[in-house]
Parts: sequence; C-alpha cells; structure tokens
Amino acid sequence: MDSDGDGVGDLGGIRERLGHAAALGADAVWISPFVRSPMKDFGYDVSDYCDIEPMFGDLAAFDALVAEAHALGLRVLMDQVWNHTSDRHPWFVESRRDRSNPKADWYVWADPAADGGPPNNWRATFGGSAWQFDETRRQYYLHNFLESQPDLNWYNPEVRAALIETGRFWLERGVDGFRLDVVNFYAHDRSLADNPARPADAPRPAGAGRSDPYFDWINRGTVCRPETLELLGELRAMADAYPGTLLLGEISSAEDALRDAAGYVADGRLHLAYNAALVSDEPFTAAGLHDLLARSLELFPHNRLCWTFGTHDFPRLKGRWAAHGRREEALERRLDALLAALLVGLPGACCIYQGDELGLPQAQLALEDMRDPYGIANYPHILGRDGCRTPMPWTDEVPNGGFTSARRPWLPMPAEHLALAVSRQDADPHSLLADYRRMLCWRRDTPALRGGETTLFDVQGEVLALERGDGRGRILCAYNFGPEPAALALGRLHDAAASYTLCAGVSPEVELDGDRLRLPPFGAAFLLAPESA
Repeated sequence: MDSDGDGVGDLGGIRERLGHAAALGADAVWISPFVRSPMKDFGYDVSDYCDIEPMFGDLAAFDALVAEAHALGLRVLMDQVWNHTSDRHPWFVESRRDRSNPKADWYVWADPAADGGPPNNWRATFGGSAWQFDETRRQYYLHNFLESQPDLNWYNPEVRAALIETGRFWLERGVDGFRLDVVNFYAHDRSLADNPARPADAPRPAGAGRSDPYFDWINRGTVCRPETLELLGELRAMADAYPGTLLLGEISSAEDALRDAAGYVADGRLHLAYNAALVSDEPFTAAGLHDLLARSLELFPHNRLCWTFGTHDFPRLKGRWAAHGRREEALERRLDALLAALLVGLPGACCIYQGDELGLPQAQLALEDMRDPYGIANYPHILGRDGCRTPMPWTDEVPNGGFTSARRPWLPMPAEHLALAVSRQDADPHSLLADYRRMLCWRRDTPALRGGETTLFDVQGEVLALERGDGRGRILCAYNFGPEPAALALGRLHDAAASYTLCAGVSPEVELDGDRLRLPPFGAAFLLAPESA
C-alpha cells in the first residue's frame, strides 16, 4: 500500500497492512528490495545496501515496520540482491575506473575476444549479450540481468566479506532472515567457455517461457555452478551467529529445478530453497504432481523445499493456464480452493504471493502502461512481469482499490480485481480469503503438517493422496484434480480404512462413507489417519 500519496507502495503502507498477513496465518513476510537504488529494475539494482530508497521511506520507518511485525507474531525477511549491484554503486564506480584500483577485481571483467567482441556467447536473462563493453577499462563486464546490473565477483573474498557485513547490518536491526535473490547465479565459469545451444528436442527448465530466447542455450556458464555451493558456508555462519535467522534461496533458471535446489539446502548450507517446480503452463494433473512429489521426497528428505505457485517474476498461476480455456465460475472457485489446500498439505514450507489469496487473475496491460524493462524490451513476444505486480486491491473503491490516494498508481488497478478486493472477501465465510485463513491457521496448529515424514500413495484416477506426520499424529491429504466427482478407496491406503476420520474439508460436498472418500470436482479433504484416531 502507498501511505504517502505518491502512487508507489512503501514501508509505511506495508506496516499498515501487516494485520492482513497476520490474520491470514502467515509466519513471516518477505519484502522485495527497498534499499537505495536508481530503480532501473525496481530495487534489484542496488546502489547502497545499508540505506533506504527515499520513495519507500527511511530507516525509522523500517524499524517501526519490524517492531509492528514482531508485535503481531510475524517475522520479517528482506530481499538481499547479492549477485549484482547497480552500475551506480560506489563499488562499481571505483572498479571501472582502471584495472589496478582496490576494487578492480570486485566485479567480473574480461578482455574482448579476438574479434573485439564479447568474451563468449553468454546471454543475459533480460535479452542480448551478458557482456557490456566499458570504454574506460577497455574490457567487458558481466551482467546476467540488465546492463546496469554488473555481476559481483564472488570468488573475491573481499566481496564476500563486504556483503556479509551488509547482512549483519540488517540482522542487528532485527531482521529475521533473507531471501537470497538468484543465489544460484553467484559463481561463473572462470574458463569463460561458450554455452551450448539447446537441442531442439531438449525440454526447457520449469517456469521458462516457450518463446524466451535466453533458454535457447543451456546456460551452464552462469547458472548453478558447483563453485557456488562451496561459497555458501560463509553465509550460513553469518546466519548462525544470529539464532533463528532464516536463509531462503531463489533457484532461478535451473535446468533441473528440484535437483539443483536440493544442493543448496544440503550439508548445512541454506535453510530453505524455492524454485519454479510448480510454475506450470499446463493445468496440474494428479499423475504429474505425484511424479513431482515422489522426486521431491527423494531429494529433500528433511522438508527443506519451499513451494510456491508464483512470485513477482511469473504470471499468476491461472493466467499461465489461460490458453487452456476458462471453466464455469463455480469450478474456477473450487480450483482456487483446491490449490490453497495443496499448498497447505505439501511437505516443507510455502510462499504465497500477495493477491493469490484473493484469487487475482493475471492483469492484461497495454504497452503504454508497462514499467518492466524486461517486458518492454521483449514486447509483444514476452509480456514481462507487470501483469502480476499490479497494486493489491484492499477495497473495491474506484479507481485504485484503496492502494493509493494518488490519481494514478505506479501500475494501473485492473477493474476485475476490485470485485475480489479484501473488503469484499473479508467478512464472507465462503470466500477464497476465508479458505486461506482457515487452512493456514489450521496448518499452524497441526504438528503433522509442520514436519515428520510423508507417505505418497498411488494415484487413483485424478485423485492425489499423501499422508503427513509422525508419532504425534498423521494427516491424510486428498485432492481431486478432475472436473468430475471422484472417490478415493481408503482400503488401498491402510488396512484400518474405516478408522479414518474427516478432520477438515475445504469442499462442503466431501463425504466419508466407510472406506470410500467421495470428493466433488476439484475437491480436497484432510483426514485423521487410523493410528492417530
């Protein structure tokens, strides 16, 4: 929310709306970058890691936000963009001055190729070459994202020490942890070998757009380098010095999202990692999710995977499914609740992107309303990230949904979002927001859903079933991913099938009849398992 009327959300606005996150049943809030930045990439181009960008507030406003969050029982995670800085950061200004200054090796510099061009064929995720020529040093610098975002040289111990010091700065102010932006980009292949072209029959990584030219290559020179894993111990030591601190890593653009994420939480590295495993262009099926879960259970035996349907970088979930057509309204509503129930039941942690708890669809913006440099540069083939970043509709007040008193917010408020505003859903016990609140609060109070082991059962038709918990109790989670009613034969899961008891159901038509659980279309249910009854 915008608290000062300039049309841009800010720290004061977040503070005013923390009650929403607390009532939702969240354990923490992750706040995207708010430190000093020229805002070429909305804060992901940092010019000062230890100060607040004035459009978002100041250090006093941040301290007040942290105090309010803690009073509400919420922890605060801040985004740390440690792969790269802004080209206006004093470190880079000094680094580009010449080849012998104290920070000359703080960024990734390379001499031109024999023909004077870039050192290799590496591509930037936002399009074009990942190399930019600097006239002063007569060298190229690496930028995996915008050319105004030069990559730091993580092989330099002085760089790592400086970044860790900025982390301590925020931990001393009461921050509870960090979401580490593109943590799997930290290291690069120092041989600077070319990336191979992707074979025509090779699949693209999870979450990769079909028309995104970045994934025409297998980006092994910059993504998920094994050297990165060797460098994470220093970050973990920093976190361990502040008990209770969480490190959540973003694993982006990985060839094998699950396999690569697993390495980042193994051997005492990061606490949690998330990836695009559930960022699918195809509607979920029970069989597909079964295979995904089976693999995740093998790779993440300690439940250190953080599930999400999307973030600020991806179109909203159902927006990605739009090409498959819309269902009639009642079925769409059931599907929304089913997806909420799925997040609650999966082993590990979960992130809910703001507005998904309201069922917001992907916004469709005209070119003149777009702000995302990635989307603008690649329009119309890639529409960028603005469609999921539109303002949160707190009320159904026209035109800006209670987000701002300004005439025009930084991105337009879609008219269809106003009908789904928090004020509309807040007092409705049958709303999606109410579903999320019930399920998240129930999850918090149910030990079986917060740890222990997971048993994954064979799919029955379009019904996915898994059992969560340990000696303190076990919960059966059942999901019907079909548009027709379905039944789950409990006798195929457990000898004492008749001992299952229904403990929660997001679908009112759920029925337990002896050893058969009947689920409506896109229905979900949670049951207390026999040994727990």
